[in-house]
Amino acid sequence: MDWTDIEVELIVADYFSMLIDELNHVPINKASHRKALIPLLNNRSNGSIEFKHQNISAVLLGMELPFITGYKPRFNFQKEMLISKVQKYLLNHANIELVFSDFADQVARPKEIRPFKEWLVEPPIVDQRETLQFARKPIKINYLEREQNNRLLGLKGEELALQYERFLLTSSGKGFLADQVEWVSKEQGDGLGFDILSRNSNGTDKYIEVKTTKLGKEAPFFFSSNEYSFSRQNAAHYHLYRIFDFVNIPKIFILNGSFESFCTIEPVNYKGIF
Repeated sequence: MDWTDIEVELIVADYFSMLIDELNHVPINKASHRKALIPLLNNRSNGSIEFKHQNISAVLLGMELPFITGYKPRFNFQKEMLISKVQKYLLNHANIELVFSDFADQVARPKEIRPFKEWLVEPPIVDQRETLQFARKPIKINYLEREQNNRLLGLKGEELALQYERFLLTSSGKGFLADQVEWVSKEQGDGLGFDILSRNSNGTDKYIEVKTTKLGKEAPFFFSSNEYSFSRQNAAHYHLYRIFDFVNIPKIFILNGSFESFCTIEPVNYKGIF
């Protein structure tokens, strides 16, 4: 049974109340939120409510806005109605942009840093989704890209990735190679196409590009044409170290190859030259 207007409005409002708390580092209890919603809806199951929350994550991702960690974006939904209700909420709650701005610009210390042996997780599965089309976006700023361009967040992520890489080499019996790892983006500046120069177990160069986010692992990452070209020219030795959930319990997944070999690429910027 399709969701009604009032049901969608209720669940959108519930989602944003959780999102605002999460972005303000206030713990949220998703189960309690679902329990409170059930009496207001038309016999919806816990699974149905959770799936709709994931649909809202997909809309926000399409709008280039933060979404709740743990609610993986799911794109199979009543697009016109849900998009309209999310747009309406954003238009009627303009102050939420201050929350998004703080999210992008502020960097808190992680609540917990676990031993590096517990860090590595499986990468997300590439989702061949359709691109959502919006007649209008109530919020024009791409806060996902703005967060990634946060220099302090980037530096902290690169520092952790440097330590993690040395841990990998040391734990594999290559401690002498760990001493050779270089933080080239800090020492030589951006523009090389990668952040960390390490060594493979056979001593050959290993190029590491670090991308850090405070969101979950499904959050997209942004890269320059220089990084893209370098990843294609050095695909066999190029690695993406994606650090996510930075302010809670940082984790990492690692992908090897050129960017198009492990993710779907969407052009987002162009330059006009006269």
